[in-house]
Amino acid sequence: MTELEMLQALKDFDTPSITNVVATYPLNPLCLGLYNPWTENWYTDQTIRCMYPELGRTVGYAVTCVYGLPDPGFNRLTFMDVIDALDASPKPTILVLQQKFPPEIAGKVGLSGGNMTSAMKAVGCLGVVSNGPSRDLDEIRPMKFQYMLTGVSAGHGAMAVYAVNVPVSVGGMDVCPGEIVHMDEDGAVKFP
Repeated sequence: MTELEMLQALKDFDTPSITNVVATYPLNPLCLGLYNPWTENWYTDQTIRCMYPELGRTVGYAVTCVYGLPDPGFNRLTFMDVIDALDASPKPTILVLQQKFPPEIAGKVGLSGGNMTSAMKAVGCLGVVSNGPSRDLDEIRPMKFQYMLTGVSAGHGAMAVYAVNVPVSVGGMDVCPGEIVHMDEDGAVKFP
């Protein structure tokens, strides 16, 4: 079985079933026991919601990035660096996007909209998992591109890419570049 066939086969199972096999029941012989179910962050918490449950299950290789307010110390990267990382990664990809905005504005950063989604989809990305909101849901819906977010917000201000393909933490899940992410209406899980 090729890796692509394996990823396709994983879509036959919902995310809770995948978590059961990955680590939920470590004493079960069918459980891989990859993580401690309570002390390691390998699946999302209740803050993350599936924006398009009708799309079903989505599986891909993680590409990661961190966004925040513009800062002179973080001015060397742009969204094109994110696109380049998505393009260079094995396919298909899932962007795991950690938002590091001050608490007073974190819920108002509709970071990724229709234009960013079109660019990501063009390089083989199937979806985004993020610890913040997004926007343009009606524009994105026909693209069949999955979003797992904290919610939606109609606008945003200036923002900057702090890092690409570094370990991130999003909605209770710690993800490294290249890990497999499986997501559906129940949340997301990662594994090597």
